[in-house]
Amino acid sequence: MLRRLFGMRSAQEEFERGTAAAQAGRMAEGITALRRALELKPDFPEAAYNLGAAYRDAGNSDAALAAYRRAAALVPKFADVYVDIASILRERRELEEAERSLRTALALKPDFPEALLELGNVHKGGGDWRAAVEAFRRAASLAPAFGRARWAAAVSQIPMIDDIDTDRGERRRVFARELDALEAWATAEPEAFRAVGDHQPFYLAYHEVSNRDLLARYGTLCASLMRRWQDAAGLEPRPRGKPGERIRIGIVSAHISDHSVWLAFVRGWVQRLDRRRFELHLFHLSAKRDAETELAISTADGFHDGKGHWENWAHFIHDSRMDVLIYPEIGMDPTTAKLAGLRLAPVQATSWGQPQTSGLPTMDYYLSAEALEPPGAQAHYTEKLELLPGTSCWLPRGADEHRDANWAELGLAADGVRLICPGTPFKYAAEHDALLAAIARGVPGAKLVFFRGPPAALARRWERRLRAAFEKAGLEYERHVVFVPWQEPQAFRALLGSADLYLDTVGFSGFNTALQAVRCGLPVVTREGRFMRGRLASGMLRHIGLDELVAPSDAAYVELAVALANDPRRRQHLRERLRGARERLFEDDAPVRALEAFFERVVAAR
Repeated sequence: MLRRLFGMRSAQEEFERGTAAAQAGRMAEGITALRRALELKPDFPEAAYNLGAAYRDAGNSDAALAAYRRAAALVPKFADVYVDIASILRERRELEEAERSLRTALALKPDFPEALLELGNVHKGGGDWRAAVEAFRRAASLAPAFGRARWAAAVSQIPMIDDIDTDRGERRRVFARELDALEAWATAEPEAFRAVGDHQPFYLAYHEVSNRDLLARYGTLCASLMRRWQDAAGLEPRPRGKPGERIRIGIVSAHISDHSVWLAFVRGWVQRLDRRRFELHLFHLSAKRDAETELAISTADGFHDGKGHWENWAHFIHDSRMDVLIYPEIGMDPTTAKLAGLRLAPVQATSWGQPQTSGLPTMDYYLSAEALEPPGAQAHYTEKLELLPGTSCWLPRGADEHRDANWAELGLAADGVRLICPGTPFKYAAEHDALLAAIARGVPGAKLVFFRGPPAALARRWERRLRAAFEKAGLEYERHVVFVPWQEPQAFRALLGSADLYLDTVGFSGFNTALQAVRCGLPVVTREGRFMRGRLASGMLRHIGLDELVAPSDAAYVELAVALANDPRRRQHLRERLRGARERLFEDDAPVRALEAFFERVVAAR
């Protein structure tokens, strides 16, 4: 009674208020109330659990993990909390610890579909697609309506990383059959839309064959399910604003931060778009904030974040009345995938943050680049292809930076030939491992320098496969290959600045890393791919007149790399040419002017 008289809430009232606020997307308010509930009643496991969920939605994984662990300490037999703990650990790439938490959950509750789903996620993150599919299927068998498990089992037929014996053609055929089953299941399941986006066929992009037909089927399924939700929610497509007003442009992304998608092309568009003609709004789906996010906030007309659940975002973006929505990438983030399957603006476009077609009928256009696409590229897209000049990027020039690399600290001799191989494990197809061995054979004194990042299980699978390829070629693996720890950006640039050659990944090229090499004056050897995703480095090099660094075939790639690695004078000449030629990449307004013309044209046509 005294609490009422003095306007104080009880722990239960704070709990209810905080839970409601967090569910509505008001994370700061929710966290404050839930913390207050725990102050008033320290042994309140429900408050600790919901606080963990609120912290997680707010992007504070450390605080979320602490709150979840507090809930587990208060109720040690609460299996659900161990799944939430494991999910955070997996996102942090701490896979071994995540699996231990899941084993605890399954010991408490053996037939627990959510725990099996998360166990599948852990296996998938470590590159073990077979174990992942087994866990997903077991989860689906225990709960036939558990759409997320069915969806995960289908999508995970495309492995993150090849084993030595992976048959990509067979994996694609199995995925197609799984799509048949998903389509049949979804027809009779009214809540099937909830599975959209949690697992996506992201790793199809690393197959150097056309994915248009498979992704068109997949995208049509996703959009049809999301349309069910949109119709039920009453979100009718919006007409465009009044003529004469500034055109309202919205960019929807979970990566408005120090991320490759933002750095490659989105940042330049945001900075250079003419605000007299365009009103720019950024919908930041992630809770992550850094210096790049602050730059975005200071530049845009509107910056929107913290809406929580995807349904809140859908209503908010719809009510924001954008004339054009751009999704810079579709494939990396579940909320983005769900929203992209909706019709929230009269004109919707995606771009090359995920460098292949989305397959979604809700995407009208695909914004790409003249320098990056091969002839006849439209055949590989369901969207209408819009080619912007050059690489489509406005890139800041930046100051030259030189810092000596400490090769000895990494276990390498200071005077050897160092060939930088910067790709993540899934960018290296098993069919191309022999190319790396052939380069090593042709440059006996060189070291191929790879980078070992988390998760450790994935790195181990890649290293085992590469070792097998070198042994098959009759080469001593340790003599030619070294894996060094993943480097912070400044340290990585120092390695690039003092290395001898950069070997681009074949089939799925690098852009940001190749750009860093060019900035550092390091010659890049690349094999031109069949599709845009395999032409990111070659397009950049051709754009600046360094065509001689682009190989037309696998054999030519090996020949060029070997020739340059064995010819220091030629490499030095290329370094000197790069220093002048690279200027063409920077501060080019032509792509942004073309983007503005595109906006005006497509909005006028509606």
